[in-house]
Amino acid sequence: MDLLLLILGFICMMVGIFGSFLPVLPGLSSCWVGLLLLYLTKAVENNYWLLGITLLLTIIITVLDYIIPAQGTKKFGGSSYGVWGTNIGLIVGILAPIPFGVIIGPFVGALAGELLYDSTNHKRAFKAATGSVLGFLASSFINFLFCIIYLGIFIHTTWEYRNILF
Repeated sequence: MDLLLLILGFICMMVGIFGSFLPVLPGLSSCWVGLLLLYLTKAVENNYWLLGITLLLTIIITVLDYIIPAQGTKKFGGSSYGVWGTNIGLIVGILAPIPFGVIIGPFVGALAGELLYDSTNHKRAFKAATGSVLGFLASSFINFLFCIIYLGIFIHTTWEYRNILF
């Protein structure tokens, strides 16, 4: 049973790493489930502090995933129309069957929102849309970074208990 949990945990880790860039897949939350599965094995001692802290970080970063692209829009001079456009574009980009929809969606959404707000200032609208893309890329990088950290914890713990697990 331990080997099955270990394999499922590793699969969750890989899904999480790919999910940090592909919003269709769960990212950091999948990595956390991988850690949980590892600690559910009989061979590995439970570490509630580690699981609790990583769960708290996972929740915070998941919430930030939805805030950072909108804040990128605001930072680059966007209005509330651009922020709403970014959020709507992100949802449409995830659901639309187009390549790079997750990047194109927030950009087009922010651009459309800013043009609705002020159709004469194309430069500001483009700048705000660029901010939304940069915000999305920043949140993806943070997600990826924490997925790699969780994978490191997973590998370290597996290595530490390798004699018992295998």
